[in-house]
Amino acid sequence: MKTTTLTITIFLIMFFMSIASAQQKPVTGYAPVNGLKMYYEIRGQGEPVVMLHGAFMAITDEWVDWINELAKTHKVIAVEMQGHGRTADINRDITYENLADDVAALMDYLKIDRADIVGYSLGAGAAMMCAIRHPEKVRKVVSISHPIRRDGWVQSANDFWPNFNVEMMKGTPAETEREKLNPVKGSFPEFFAHIKAAAMRPWDFGADKFAATKAPILFIDGDADGVRMEHITEMYRLKGGGNIHGDMSPRSESRLAIIPNTTHVTLMNRMSVIMPMINDFLDAKPPKQ
Repeated sequence: MKTTTLTITIFLIMFFMSIASAQQKPVTGYAPVNGLKMYYEIRGQGEPVVMLHGAFMAITDEWVDWINELAKTHKVIAVEMQGHGRTADINRDITYENLADDVAALMDYLKIDRADIVGYSLGAGAAMMCAIRHPEKVRKVVSISHPIRRDGWVQSANDFWPNFNVEMMKGTPAETEREKLNPVKGSFPEFFAHIKAAAMRPWDFGADKFAATKAPILFIDGDADGVRMEHITEMYRLKGGGNIHGDMSPRSESRLAIIPNTTHVTLMNRMSVIMPMINDFLDAKPPKQ
């Protein structure tokens, strides 16, 4: 009886210590990269994972829950990209190339040679571009809801942007939270213009360049998230997936998950479903050929 009680006590102590470790105050800082003072937070211990938020987001609310969850098993470096959160905008286009180069420069600043990168929406695009432009720095990528070219979005998503204006953002959390965090007060209209321009200009990562990337990619999409289903399967096939019987043929290290009854926005509500997939992917060894 005493042995059982002692075992339970030790288990509970270790359990609560692990929770406390995951929720401890993060290490924070600003990295001077490519003309930016990029804000970052570091939580947890283990293999490094860089986490990249979506457009108009920051290290707040739902994204903090994702960061804390992954920090239970990894050293998480959460970033606020150009113009987002505590990172002031600069006179430079927001492009996937620029965002990817910023992440690579941040890793150099923090002396991180190689890391996994987890991105959502805009951050997923930046993560995949990192794998193209900085392959030596990227071990694996988790891409949550993003195409590799503009026409990968459904037509209605692309049609939305021309009529989307800054007045429609008045009083939304995207505006009010940024105003609280960003060092340049009143700069939301200029930042909005940068994001809108990024969304509307033609862009294409290049199928050949994407197929040549070495980092395995876990594609996570909702069944109604705005990325065309044909494009999702195209990306997966470019990474060696699809059209095989996995019990009979070698499989790609890349993976694909379609979350049912899920939109682009509500993907953020599916952490309990998605996070085990991410951990399993990041921890997986290369399949036997």
